[in-house]
Amino acid sequence: MDVKEERVDLRNPDFAGMEEGKRLTQLIFKLNHTMPMTEEYGEILRELFGERLGEGSFIAAPVQMVCSDKVKIGKNVFINSNFLAMARGGITIEDDVQIAANVQVISNNHDPYERQVLLCKPVLIKKGAWIGAGATILPGVSIGEYAIVGAASVVTHDVPDFAVAVGNPAKVIRMLEASKFE
Repeated sequence: MDVKEERVDLRNPDFAGMEEGKRLTQLIFKLNHTMPMTEEYGEILRELFGERLGEGSFIAAPVQMVCSDKVKIGKNVFINSNFLAMARGGITIEDDVQIAANVQVISNNHDPYERQVLLCKPVLIKKGAWIGAGATILPGVSIGEYAIVGAASVVTHDVPDFAVAVGNPAKVIRMLEASKFE
């Protein structure tokens, strides 16, 4: 995925954005302290994501997100507990994705010389992908359709459709048969 980098200078505060960030952080706290699989839990998810949460999707608490307003989740997505989303650059999770526990999706990093400047690139996880437990996906990465990212892998580059990528840094070790997916 060839993506444009956005630079955000934290030395120039966006006070309106900070207020919204505070509201979203408080909603995430509330979500993390609400009985899961209850109507109240569902209401908080809907308030947090609105139209950006697809039908049939579920996020298991606890979850930690920064800039959760830049996270879009498709239909029938399952995200297990301890999900960390650093979403300043944007995170899109398409339909039918499965994300195991302790996964980190990071769409921003700091400039190595000006550390108050964030370098932001979107992350895209395509339809049907499966992200293994403890995996980390770094800024600007696209995970292909029906691809698998192995547990504890660190994804620094795009993973093609139907690929199985493992390791640190993650490397493609095999390809799945596309004809076996609907």
